[in-house]
Amino acid sequence: MKTTIQSIGFTASEELTEFIKEKTAKLGLHFENILSSEVCLSTDKSSTNENKVCDIRLLIPGNDLMAKAQCKTFEEATVHACDALTRQIEKHKTKIQNKRGLADITE
Repeated sequence: MKTTIQSIGFTASEELTEFIKEKTAKLGLHFENILSSEVCLSTDKSSTNENKVCDIRLLIPGNDLMAKAQCKTFEEATVHACDALTRQIEKHKTKIQNKRGLADITE
């Protein structure tokens, strides 16, 4: 799976990009039809410490899956966004299986 990482307003470190690629690659273990992923990192202009934003978009056949998380560090935000995407993938797989099951009954 190809992962595109875009950091807005700063340059992401090599360690951060490797961490993100590793986490997004693990999403492929849950669903094999992922075409690619797009990760956008930015900082929010808030007064709190939790101003690191990670926005992940998974390109899959049909509708794309998206998750956004805001935490103290980019690593933490990436983990939260990946967890949300894992739940979305499981829900998407259940929908697909239910549709296939209904198709088998009607045939």
